[in-house]
Amino acid sequence: MTHHLETPRPPSAQRHHNRAFCLGIARLAVRCLYAELTLHPKPGLVSLVDNGSHGDMSAATFLRSLFALRHYFNHICQAGIDDAPFSVLKELGIAAEQRMLQATGGINTHRGAIFSLGLLCAAIGRARAQHSALSAPALRAILLLRWGSDLADHTQVAGAHGRHAPAAGGGARAEGALGLPSVFEVGLPALQTTLSAGRGMRYARIDTLFSLMAHLDDSNVFHRGGADGARTVQRRAQQFMAMGGTANTHWHAAAMACHRLFVEQKLSPGGAADLLAATCLVHAVIAP
Repeated sequence: MTHHLETPRPPSAQRHHNRAFCLGIARLAVRCLYAELTLHPKPGLVSLVDNGSHGDMSAATFLRSLFALRHYFNHICQAGIDDAPFSVLKELGIAAEQRMLQATGGINTHRGAIFSLGLLCAAIGRARAQHSALSAPALRAILLLRWGSDLADHTQVAGAHGRHAPAAGGGARAEGALGLPSVFEVGLPALQTTLSAGRGMRYARIDTLFSLMAHLDDSNVFHRGGADGARTVQRRAQQFMAMGGTANTHWHAAAMACHRLFVEQKLSPGGAADLLAATCLVHAVIAP
């Protein structure tokens, strides 16, 4: 039934339905971050199999972080429904980051995810309030039209303090200012292409991760490995996708070789991992 034919709910009933909706989106966001954590092989990154390039964190660290973030996604989705300004979203993100650091003993597990998935949860809430279809174009349009100028200002301020790093001081901020183009233009098409080929969600997530690694100027990689490390990540990911990704019968061996190289060079494409989780969230909410 179309929205204009629905009988308006009393305000109390609408609030109840909105609360249930936001809780559902929060659970979905946490589930997508868990899906990213459990994916393997995942070059240089923490999984349930090993700690990748990290000596200071493990899967248990990420699980503590996930538990600490569950209320944040609920609250920022409600902020989107309430048409909150960017300053409110930023405050929620800062508070979530503090809870993450408390849960992990000061280790940054999900800073980029707090930003990107938080923005998406807010956009999903805004789409609900506007009775807009939950489609990829609608969510991106909401990001750009409702908070785009504030996100651009936020990126410029950050860039003034971090000009040595790619993407104006942080890939996540630059992504947000442009409406998460890596999610909508790279990650989502890669995920959908592999699923359409019938290879299943695990394969789709692997292809999505490598597609994002091949495309992204990942500030996580840059800070750990410099420009040479960043080029290594992009080049190896591009080679993986050029051989057909998971369509190639030798994909697993190629991914594991990439993993060993990244661990040896202490490279960790955490920005791509965060955007994989964000891609999974968009796909989950727009799927029929």
